[in-house]
Amino acid sequence: MRAAIIHAPHDLRVEETPEQPFGPNDVKIRVAAGGICGSDLHYYHHGGFGTVRIRQPMILGHEIAGTVIAAGADVTTVAPGDTVAVNPSLPCGVCRYCLDGQSNHCLDMRFYGSAMRMPHVQGGFREELVCDRSQAIKLPAGTDLTEAAFAEPLSVCLHAARQAGSLLGKRVLVTGTGPIGALLIMVARHAGAREIVTTDLLDPPLAVAARIGADRTINTRSDPAALDAYAAGKGTFDVVFEAAGAAPALAAAIAVARPGATIVQVGNNADAAPTVPLNLLLAKEIALRGTFRFHEEFAWAVDFIAARRIDVRPLLTGVVPLAEAVRAFDLATDRSRSMKVLLAF
Repeated sequence: MRAAIIHAPHDLRVEETPEQPFGPNDVKIRVAAGGICGSDLHYYHHGGFGTVRIRQPMILGHEIAGTVIAAGADVTTVAPGDTVAVNPSLPCGVCRYCLDGQSNHCLDMRFYGSAMRMPHVQGGFREELVCDRSQAIKLPAGTDLTEAAFAEPLSVCLHAARQAGSLLGKRVLVTGTGPIGALLIMVARHAGAREIVTTDLLDPPLAVAARIGADRTINTRSDPAALDAYAAGKGTFDVVFEAAGAAPALAAAIAVARPGATIVQVGNNADAAPTVPLNLLLAKEIALRGTFRFHEEFAWAVDFIAARRIDVRPLLTGVVPLAEAVRAFDLATDRSRSMKVLLAF
């Protein structure tokens, strides 16, 4: 079968790859669609991020959906012909964090398309994928598979929202309006936020944000002083989702958060350590929280997408054939032209 395999920075090839072993607890899936994530782009442009680097050819991709073509003898949850979203996380189930209900912190996690371990965990940008039965989440009949491929990034945002606590009636700021920031806007609106303001350095993603529920959009490059008014009276926002992964964005978030606010750091830039204004963080008693991946939220994301209670269609820029993977990655890189680009298999 064919797969999108990264060999080195800007060396992405569509190549043949062997079929995977298939056991009694496995599900074989004909992949239909896969979303290009920010981590995929880091591998494509830089060969990794932080200390994580490609050391062998690796199939990219972890935002995938498709159709079951075979189910192992012990699989009862799905059958051939079912459509599924694929959870890219496979925790061990026996470490202390798994046993404590924190499987996203598993000590032996296998996550699709990740170079964190050696040998690397091969990803889902391939025509067929064999996964554990726990990873194949059945979709309601009629669910669009391009929409189902959004389940993984939406899961990230649902987990981040849980870190923030209740959003009902809250004034929310989202810094950074890429796919994750946009989904955070949708989640905050669904959760009952009273006001949502979002920032970015480019106008095209802000235009999308306005269409999907942001009450105000601010281009902090063309209007760097626009957030200043929100810092008056010790701050305005009850909750901030920092989705840019940029030091200036975190500093701005602390400045405009009100005393007792919660800031959830969603964006991750392992190559740049932010400078945190600790004096403001302490004086305003702000809770700065991290968020990492997801666990049970994946099934929630599938339900939200299938019922279109969170409608991801406005975020879809285009679907590009696997054979044109390089073009798809270049398009996904250009934030002036794209929000979310999917590969079709």
